[in-house]
Amino acid sequence: MSFESSTVDNAPNCNIEKPLYFVKEFNTSDETQLLIKELKLVGHREGGYFNETDRSPFHMENPHYEAHDGPTKSIKDISSLPRDAYRNYSTLIYYLLTPQIPYGRFHKNLNRIIHILQKGRGQYVLIYPDGRVKSFIVGFDHSRGEVSQWVVPGGVWKASFLRPLSDDVGESSDDHLLISEVVVPGFEYDDHQFLQDDKLVELVGEERASQLSFLQHSSV
Repeated sequence: MSFESSTVDNAPNCNIEKPLYFVKEFNTSDETQLLIKELKLVGHREGGYFNETDRSPFHMENPHYEAHDGPTKSIKDISSLPRDAYRNYSTLIYYLLTPQIPYGRFHKNLNRIIHILQKGRGQYVLIYPDGRVKSFIVGFDHSRGEVSQWVVPGGVWKASFLRPLSDDVGESSDDHLLISEVVVPGFEYDDHQFLQDDKLVELVGEERASQLSFLQHSSV
C-alpha cells in the first residue's frame, strides 16, 4: 500500500499546539449556526458536523474484501452479493468544525480521502503506520504554505482541529472550518477505525502521545 500524497508531502510541516478552544468556552457565531442549518449538518461521531450530499449510484468491487483477488471491476447487479463485497464508487460530504466542537478525533479509513477547503482555517495531523507525524495548516494563504486541497491515503491516521481565521487576532466565536470530503471507494463505517490510546502510544511513544491526546476523545 502506498502512503504517498503530493498534496500532503509538499505541505510545510508545522508545530502542533492545543488551541484556546479546548481550555476556554467560545460560542458559535450566528453566521456559522445559520450555515449548520442551511447545509443540514448534524453531529459526527468523530467530532464536528457533517452531511452526506452524494453517494454514487454506481458500484464497484470492494478492493479490501477478503474474497477479492484481482483488479477491481465495476458491478452492475449487486442483488446477490454480500454488502462487504462491493462499494459505491464515491461519497461526498460537508464537514464542519466550530469553536464549540473544534476537532475531529484520530481515525483512519481504508481508502483515500480527498479534502477540499470551502471556508475558514484549520490544522490536520497525520500519523503514518511507521509512527511518522505530519501536520499542516489548511487555509487560503498559499504564500504562507497553507493548503486548500489535500488527499489523505488509506491506512493513515488523521485528526483535525480549528485554527483562528487570523493568527494575529487569535481565537474567536467567528472561527470555523468547512470542507468537502470525497471518499473513493465510497465511505462505509466498516472501512473506518478510531485510534485507541494504547495504539497511539505504540505508534509515537508516550511523550508524543501526551502532546496529541487532546485529539483523542469524542467531542460530540
